[in-house]
Amino acid sequence: QVQLVESGGGLVQAGGSVRLSCAASVRTSSTYAMGWFRQAPGKEREFVAGIVWSESSTYHAEFVRGRFTISRDNAKDTVYLQMNSLKPEDTAVYYCAIAPSSGSAYEYWGQGTQVTVSS
Repeated sequence: QVQLVESGGGLVQAGGSVRLSCAASVRTSSTYAMGWFRQAPGKEREFVAGIVWSESSTYHAEFVRGRFTISRDNAKDTVYLQMNSLKPEDTAVYYCAIAPSSGSAYEYWGQGTQVTVSS
């Protein structure tokens, strides 16, 4: 059973920073990719950033590029999302997820962590 546990959310002022963590119960290097998504009230869930292990590549949505950075710690089977220059519109529940193999969807999801950015 794959489990993902996010942490690090909270209340932060606009312009501030937060680092989210996602700890996996499996060897992350054995999966294809891990990603961060977010869902704001009344909106659909959207992709924020992802990392593909085999390529050592990272991908960031345009609306966070230059502000958010995804990274990993293989030894800890943990993925991070460093969020800088936060804006009120970044307020959402942030989820991490695993895509187990190439071509698969993100199949395993964490419970989410709330990030609230005050103006």
